Amino acid sequence: MPQIYAGTSGWAYPSWKPEFYPLKLTQTKFLFHYSTQLNTVEVNFSFRQLLKETTVQKWIAETPEHFRFGVKAHQVITHIKRLKGAEEFVKRFIATLEPLERAGKLGPILFQLPPNLKFDSALLKDFLPCLPRGVRIAFEFRHPSWFTDETYDTLRSHQAALCVAETEERDTPDVTTGSYAYYRYRKPE
Repeated sequence: MPQIYAGTSGWAYPSWKPEFYPLKLTQTKFLFHYSTQLNTVEVNFSFRQLLKETTVQKWIAETPEHFRFGVKAHQVITHIKRLKGAEEFVKRFIATLEPLERAGKLGPILFQLPPNLKFDSALLKDFLPCLPRGVRIAFEFRHPSWFTDETYDTLRSHQAALCVAETEERDTPDVTTGSYAYYRYRKPE
């Protein structure tokens, strides 16, 4: 049966008081409270730093069994190496997510590519095999040249989802390429 996971990008926002978090709730209890209201969250700080096992174990303990963590891929993979020669760093990054996977709490890993990275079929085809099978993967292409049937077919062949991102700068075509979908609604309104 299909399952819908709905969440936000992050949870550690004191400005969400008192509309979302109770006024007197300490920030150390934000994730617990968040997980009683929504069933997933997108972890964005993993873009700049590798996750520590102690942090991940704390997240696992603070959230219910059904909760999932979507994780943004590290910038070394997407922005520095730009998917080229990133296999060793991908292994290192994925290893930090293994406790979430073992606990059944790992959602999709989001590979958000830089806006100036243009369509490169060979680059994508060479990169996808270095990702572990069975882990849910989503790609957010921020250059419009990627929105082609060739891209969609390549993603489908690896069961990777096209991230349908809605921002002020662009709207991604709503194309399903995996057995799951990943939507990011980022417009202020």
